[in-house]
Amino acid sequence: MSVDRSYIRVKAMLIALHEDRDRHAVTLNPPTDENPDGYHRLIGGGVELGETHHDAIVREVDEELGATIQGLAYLATVENIFRIDGVPGHEIVLLYSGRLDPQPAGSNATLTESDGSVVPVVWRPVDDSSESLPLYPAGVIPWIRHLAERR
Repeated sequence: MSVDRSYIRVKAMLIALHEDRDRHAVTLNPPTDENPDGYHRLIGGGVELGETHHDAIVREVDEELGATIQGLAYLATVENIFRIDGVPGHEIVLLYSGRLDPQPAGSNATLTESDGSVVPVVWRPVDDSSESLPLYPAGVIPWIRHLAERR
């Protein structure tokens, strides 16, 4: 399924810390020209016309993971300007925190995108200094660290 990137998209995404607060759930996405080994992305998706961003993150998590979000809280708005296979993209991301219920398994967890594609879900370390794959949107990294420090 081809995505039209000719306009700015509005997204709602979730920082979902593991119970140990040392990891957070992300999708593992396939290689692109810019990221030949793939990349990680927060869980979430597009806000639909007439839908609030709060309702969008609740819907996306339910549709993609069959999960609910405990302690859902709005954090910030993050702008994400990027390229995928040379095509520019631009998103305004409404960022939330919360805990997934149920939490994804430690291995072999997946989510199903709206186009039917299945994407692995993995636990990325909060201290990701040794992680080889980039995380998108990149502007969320300070928020992840801040949340993990609030023990």
